[in-house]
Amino acid sequence: MRLSQYKYHLPPDLIAKFPAPHRDESRLMVVNRRHDRIEHRLFKEIINYFKEGDIMVFNDTKVFPARLCGNKEKTGAQIEVFLLRELNKEQRLWDVLVDPARKIRIGNKLYFGDNDALVAEVIDNTTSRGRTLRFLFDGTYEKFKSTLYALGKTPLPKWIKREITPEDKERYQTIFAKNEGAVAAPAAGLHFSRELLKRFEIKGIERTAVTLHVGLGNFRGVDVEDLTKHKMDSEQMSITEEAAAVVNDAKSRKAEICAVGTTVLRALESSVSTQGLLKPTDIWTNKFMFPPYDVCIPTAMVTNFHLPLSTMMIMASAFAGHERLMDVYEIAIKEKYRFGVYGDAMLVL
Repeated sequence: MRLSQYKYHLPPDLIAKFPAPHRDESRLMVVNRRHDRIEHRLFKEIINYFKEGDIMVFNDTKVFPARLCGNKEKTGAQIEVFLLRELNKEQRLWDVLVDPARKIRIGNKLYFGDNDALVAEVIDNTTSRGRTLRFLFDGTYEKFKSTLYALGKTPLPKWIKREITPEDKERYQTIFAKNEGAVAAPAAGLHFSRELLKRFEIKGIERTAVTLHVGLGNFRGVDVEDLTKHKMDSEQMSITEEAAAVVNDAKSRKAEICAVGTTVLRALESSVSTQGLLKPTDIWTNKFMFPPYDVCIPTAMVTNFHLPLSTMMIMASAFAGHERLMDVYEIAIKEKYRFGVYGDAMLVL
């Protein structure tokens, strides 16, 4: 597969800047591969496509307020710092991206918040854009973390060109988020409401969760035409013994196993045994999927409509098929579905 095969024209006004008024009332396109049929629904009607004993697999990662705005020492130049991951708890070391990167050197100090509530020192240049910061903070780790997060903002993707609102803190987070570590929300999970999950429970549709801490690698551009040469950033993931047992039981019963999002698809396909079963694991994965790809675990998938040339779109096509996905996107544009993390969803059966 070639990157250029994922190019299409997306009218800018179809990129969703705000979430739907209610989580489960975004639109849903149902792509039924088995009967070669497409239906247009509301997301809450997704329950009609599953029966008792089927299973939904969610990503229970939790987004933290990863975007900080600060100033460089002496010059006062405004610097944006994007927290990627904590490297060392005791030393307050963090792997970060800085913008503009060209202004930052090893030894520079950065100041954040009123009265310089937080100070950081650049101690390493890890990549052309990345840095390692040591936060200089007198106090307990708990106090440091609460100060850091109080200053941080919800890390909406940069292509949502608007100011962050208080609503984003809640809506850019799934209702089942539990394990902190993501800098981007698993978009497909944002459509599920508590009411909808309760209806799933009443119908006997089971659910379990894996954890994959979504990183910025999902949003980095692919800069090679040959997709076999693209290297995904590694992301931390874990699958418990309990989750593996639930999925394998559903597989043995030939029940529907629905991956909620490309991050769940990646996690499940990153831990398959030689017998084709799901293995419990705690690893870092850089798995990148594109057609032709034989999916082993999930039989259905929920995914949003993704931006052109994005890794999420490419991985969705590993499940749906390239030609089918491009046809679906053409229909979505014609029917004015909303694209992006706050956009509408599709169910691929």
